[in-house]
Amino acid sequence: MKTFFRQNIAPFLVLLVFLVALIATSARIFLPSDMIAPAPIDEPTSQIERSSEVAGLPPSLKVLVHGIPANTL
Repeated sequence: MKTFFRQNIAPFLVLLVFLVALIATSARIFLPSDMIAPAPIDEPTSQIERSSEVAGLPPSLKVLVHGIPANTL
């Protein structure tokens, strides 16, 4: 039974994982052009300010969420 798994099942599983990875990486060809670009890293400042208001954070935590303002350094 052990040799059957090593000779038949294990190579099939390796091949299956390889094919799934190949299909997943090749699917980018068929995506619309705007989805091919990497996702933006920075959020607009208006969304950052709105997110803290929605979360209902107290003003004392503003420094932890947004960082130290540049004009105080």
